[in-house]
Amino acid sequence: MTATGTFGLSSEARNLQWLLGNLVEEVPGVRSVAVVSSDGLLLLSSDPEVQNAAADAERQEGPRGSTADLATIVSGIASLTIGAARLMDGGGVKQTMVAMEEGSVFVMSISDGSLLGVHATPDCDMSVIAYHMALFVGRAGHVLTPELRSELAKSMESPQ
Repeated sequence: MTATGTFGLSSEARNLQWLLGNLVEEVPGVRSVAVVSSDGLLLLSSDPEVQNAAADAERQEGPRGSTADLATIVSGIASLTIGAARLMDGGGVKQTMVAMEEGSVFVMSISDGSLLGVHATPDCDMSVIAYHMALFVGRAGHVLTPELRSELAKSMESPQ
């Protein structure tokens, strides 16, 4: 599985896509993963079909399988928790987890203000997912420059 198309991308972008794909493939219980910019723009997706969603107007997927929807949810959760942390003088939000009957959503901050979001199965090992998310954040945080974010955003917009 590849996160998105890799043709024409820099080695840093391909490396991040590989890390994201590895997170989905290697961590039990992970359904989908999205990296979202601080302004809510989808930068990386574990769903190779997400780039073709704009071209396919008849595609009718719900939040259960769509990383485009996951990106929206992650952005909203982050906004809510950041606001709550400010009101409570709690400092920066490091991670958020929402456990539901049919799954879980994890959101973790990346050093540049971007966000890593994971949608997982209800029987996932939350500590394993959080650990692997922290590994991804540690590896991605220092390379996710404004130039790379721009490159990733453009790659998500352009058709394969």
